[in-house]
Amino acid sequence: MFVAPTRTMLRHVLLAISLVMVSTSCSAAEDPPAPNSYEALVQLFEDWREFETPPMLEGAPDYTAETFAKRHAELADYQARLAAIDASGWPVDQQVDWHIVRAEMNGFDFNHRVLQPWVRDPAFYQSIWTYRSDVPGHEGPTHHAVVELWTYDWPLSPDEEERMTRELQVIPPLMSQAQKNLTGNARDLWVAGIRNIVRQGEILDEMRENAEGEGNDELMEAIAAARAATDELTAWLEEQAPSKTGPSGIGEDEYTWYMQQVHYVPFSWAEEVFLLQRELDRSWSSLKLEEHANRDLPTQVGAATEEEYEALAESAVIEMMAFLRDQQIMTVRPYDEPALREHMGRFIPAEERNFFWIVTHIDPLPLYSHFYHWLELAQMDNDPHKSPIRRGPLLYNIFDSRNEGTATGVEEMFMHAGLYKDNPRSRELIWIMLAQRAARGLGSLYAHANQMTMAEAGTVHVEWTPRGWMGNEPELMKIEQQLYLRQPGYGTSYVTGKYLLERALAHRTKQMEAENAEFTLRNFFDELNEAGSVPIALVHWQLTGDDSEIRKIMENY
Repeated sequence: MFVAPTRTMLRHVLLAISLVMVSTSCSAAEDPPAPNSYEALVQLFEDWREFETPPMLEGAPDYTAETFAKRHAELADYQARLAAIDASGWPVDQQVDWHIVRAEMNGFDFNHRVLQPWVRDPAFYQSIWTYRSDVPGHEGPTHHAVVELWTYDWPLSPDEEERMTRELQVIPPLMSQAQKNLTGNARDLWVAGIRNIVRQGEILDEMRENAEGEGNDELMEAIAAARAATDELTAWLEEQAPSKTGPSGIGEDEYTWYMQQVHYVPFSWAEEVFLLQRELDRSWSSLKLEEHANRDLPTQVGAATEEEYEALAESAVIEMMAFLRDQQIMTVRPYDEPALREHMGRFIPAEERNFFWIVTHIDPLPLYSHFYHWLELAQMDNDPHKSPIRRGPLLYNIFDSRNEGTATGVEEMFMHAGLYKDNPRSRELIWIMLAQRAARGLGSLYAHANQMTMAEAGTVHVEWTPRGWMGNEPELMKIEQQLYLRQPGYGTSYVTGKYLLERALAHRTKQMEAENAEFTLRNFFDELNEAGSVPIALVHWQLTGDDSEIRKIMENY
């Protein structure tokens, strides 16, 4: 059933009615959608997304305090329009879309009131991204004019030169604006964010080397100007750093509100602490039981040469795709194997391997299971969702419980379904990876409660990863903990989303058993994939008709 809007949202209904009356005065030729139709929601979504993109100021998106104050006041109009739409008679999948729009609007509100990345977080102004994220959008807060360098091929075509020049010209005014906007006192975010801007300068140097000799003076000038502006911002950030002394976490209460009202994760901060500690304990104890069961088997060693790794990776891709297809795990689509093959990895010398490369050089299958990510993105690229609201990435990383939770969840699910029946030692790797994710997420919870600094959270991360496999790579630890401090809930989404996926599987199977209906794992994962990259709690509702988790969220608003 539809979950009714709260009293807070209903306060705006009268305003929304007036807006609807105005809209109906438009010419008949425009055929405005009926006020309570799904088409009205889609129109609102399109209007909302246009509003969410900030205006431009001197050639860059405007994140100034004055503009945000004005825009935040205007948010109430969009929330009122949403509250005025009665979706109670709609199919559940359409009601889910209503909640997605609500979640994004709440995300805008939260960013303005609490998170304020443009004020507190220098990394927000990182403009150049060299890689495509393995989730629908970039992890963590990003501004609205980033340069997706991974979409370019060198040497550049004339059209690409023009596009890159245009995109790079945003950087100087944005770097200048950053010095006015960054008035926050979040020390950990400030110090860590300097590294992002320094790295941007290094990338610009690499771009200059690639562009030299191509004869485009305008592009070279844009690169040089972006580099100078980046250097200026870096110097200013370093100069200001000693004065930054405040906490970076958002606090337990705000964390809980954000999880429930934006990311639709139906847990409090304290409940997440309990869940992640439980998974950390379970993964360690399960690892030791696996090691005991395998005590007479040969110890696994990592690939020692490039040839060994390539053979291992090729074998793992073949085994993974055969497992998904032959064991009826999911419907394998033509684009799935090519998507996985694009991310097989490469040989890394032993002394340079981070945590995930240690695992992958022993057996790529655990991480290839996690690369369910790339199958989801391939589906988004090749078979866009029928709903325009779900077709692209949700804002504010709202997808994290779905995408990171599923990718982590299937590691263990595929193991239980028989993926390692011929290689029991690899089961140990699954528990090690789960322990690492639970440990880093647990540390991030304490950081957001301001009970630990980012460095102290990293200590939990390192000390509770089995076999000391996080001990020699402070860089990965810093990157991960910085992300989780920048984006509340991201560090825990691997585990909370995993649990919610397991819960959805349990409830769906129980439901089918009660109906004497045949259950297949393939049908479940096909249903999951069809639902798109939306919060698991909403997927649960769509698959089972059970809205209890959603009602809990709405009651806590």
